[in-house]
Amino acid sequence: MTEATRRERLRAETEREIRQAARALLVERGRDAVTLRAIARELGITAPALYRYYDSHDALLRQLCDDICADMAAALYADLSLETGHVGCKVRAVCRAFRRWALAHPQEFALVFASPRDPLGADQFGSVFLQLAGQLIASNLVATHADDEVPEVLHEDLVRFQQVLVDAVSVHGVQIGEDILNLGKIYHVVQSWVRLYGHVALEVFGRFPFAVSNPEPMFDSMLDQMLTDIGFQEDQVS
Repeated sequence: MTEATRRERLRAETEREIRQAARALLVERGRDAVTLRAIARELGITAPALYRYYDSHDALLRQLCDDICADMAAALYADLSLETGHVGCKVRAVCRAFRRWALAHPQEFALVFASPRDPLGADQFGSVFLQLAGQLIASNLVATHADDEVPEVLHEDLVRFQQVLVDAVSVHGVQIGEDILNLGKIYHVVQSWVRLYGHVALEVFGRFPFAVSNPEPMFDSMLDQMLTDIGFQEDQVS
C-alpha cells in the first residue's frame, strides 16, 4: 500500500467516524447537540481539526441529511421489493413504510424534514416517491384533472415543477410527455404528498389537534381516500 493510499484510507475512516459521532449525537440528544465541539470531544480531537474534513457545520449537517435519506430510502425500497401486487399496493406499502421509519427515527426525520431543503428533491429518499409517481402518471392511473381546475395562482409554480418531475422520473426509465403530465395531474401528486407528509409530521412531532390514542387507523383511512382520489378501485390497493 502506497503512502498516498494509506492517507486516503485513514481520511475516509476518520470522516466516517465523524459522521457516526454526529448521527449518534443527533439520535441521543437532538439537532442542537450536533456541534463541532461535541463531535470533536467524542472523537478525542480538536474542533478545528474537523475543518480538514468539512468546510462548515452546515456542510456536515447536509452530509448527515444525505446519509439519513439513503438509509430511509433503503428501508422504503426493502418494503417495496416485498410488494408484488398492483402499483396501488406499492404506493400503500411505501407510504406505510415511510410512517414506520419516521416514528422509529424522530430525530433524523426532524433534521431532514425541518431543514430548508426539498424533501422530494434529487436525493435518495425523494427518488422512491418520484419513481412511484412516474409509474402512476405513465400508466394513466392518476385521475384526469383539467388544467383549468387548478387554482390560477399555482400555475406558474406547477409549470416550473413540471419539467423537474419529467426529468426526475426519466432517471427511473419512465418517459412522460407534457401531454400526459398536465398541470392537473401535477397538482394531484403534490396534494397527495402534502397530505401524507402532513399526517406523518403531526404524528412524529406530537402535534395532532386533538388526542388520538392510536393514529394508525386515521392514517390508513387517509391513504384509502388518497388512493381513491388518485383513481384506484378497492381491489387494486388491498
